[in-house]
Amino acid sequence: MSVKTAVPDIVPLIEALKAAGSSRNVEGMARYGIRPAKVFGVPLSIMRSMIREEGLKRDHALAAALWESGWHETRMLAVLLDEPKRVDGAQMEAWAAQFDSWAICDGACIHLFRRAPLAWEKTLEWCGREREYVKRAGFALAATLAVNAKNEPDSRFLPLLEAVEREADDPRNFVKKAVNWALRSIGKRSLELNSLAIASANRIAGQGGLSARGVANGALRELTGREVQERLGSRR
Repeated sequence: MSVKTAVPDIVPLIEALKAAGSSRNVEGMARYGIRPAKVFGVPLSIMRSMIREEGLKRDHALAAALWESGWHETRMLAVLLDEPKRVDGAQMEAWAAQFDSWAICDGACIHLFRRAPLAWEKTLEWCGREREYVKRAGFALAATLAVNAKNEPDSRFLPLLEAVEREADDPRNFVKKAVNWALRSIGKRSLELNSLAIASANRIAGQGGLSARGVANGALRELTGREVQERLGSRR
């Protein structure tokens, strides 16, 4: 006989989030392009304080219930509280398909998906997807892995540079910003990747499209700049 898992009671958390929200914050989020369908208007700092004050721990079942409730804030709590090792491909696909702002997309990649067992597989898959926030998630994951996957060899990032070049002329704002983010993050990882990223940026600039030139020029300014070059040079 199967044992049913109790569904966590998230009503008190939802009520606390509702009380902490404000229309002013909702308006402020909208000015930054964050317009989810269901939102209370609670800053991330308040959500983090709530986690500490309530003594909330990582909990896969709680995260699933929070996500399913559909509010921007409950979903942000879900990505902060889920257990990365229990996040499988089906969950990553299901959640990515429901991203409705760059904020929840990036939050999921930064706080949860980069630690999931299939992070590398999904970043390469998603970079080639058509749906806007799924594609953004692919490049957001690439950028986040470039910063945080300290022990990975440079060779692991070469397919991601290929994806950057292939998709650099996507005209959608949230995609091209993530492509630029990934290119800059990979190029700041090591001297070798810096040289390869600069070469990629120069090839992207030659593609001719307005979006591609924007991605390339923004990356080149940073990757060839004194601060990055001096920091990488000090690692010789």
